[in-house]
Formats: sequence, structure tokens, C-alpha cells
Amino acid sequence: MMATATQKKRTDTMTMRKQLTAIIEREGSGYVSLCPEYDIASQGETIEEAQKNLQEALKLFFETASPQEIQKQFRREVYITQIEVAFG
Repeated sequence: MMATATQKKRTDTMTMRKQLTAIIEREGSGYVSLCPEYDIASQGETIEEAQKNLQEALKLFFETASPQEIQKQFRREVYITQIEVAFG
């Protein structure tokens, strides 16, 4: 059964989207992915799998957590930069 234009519009407006940070780094033979804004992590055998698994973990968090928990977990200011350290 095909959805009507009204049903499609309703579905589209209920879907929320957020631009978030994903930090992916090699760990052993796989990759670990982290979203620092919500301190949620996942992993995968490839970069793409680690990213996909992080997206899935975040989606599950947003679907199951209360609005209060989502707000409490959110870190509004996350900065990723490079620094130089002198040593030796």
C-alpha cells in the first residue's frame, strides 16, 4: 500500500536530524567511534562500519532516552583541535 503525500509529509516532519561529531580511531584490528556531544561510543571492523554502528547507537539512544536524559547528556560545547606539546 502506498503512502499518500500527507502521510509522507507527516513522517518527514516527525524525523529530527542533528549534525554531530564522530571521532573514529584505530584500536587493535578494528576502529572505535565516539560522539563526544553525547559521550556515546561504538566500534566496527572498518571505518565505515564503526561510523554506521555509532549512528545506530545514537539513534537507539534518541529513541529510548527521555527528553530530560537527552538534554542532560548533551555537551553543548565540544572543541576538536590540534595542539603542540614539547617533550624530551
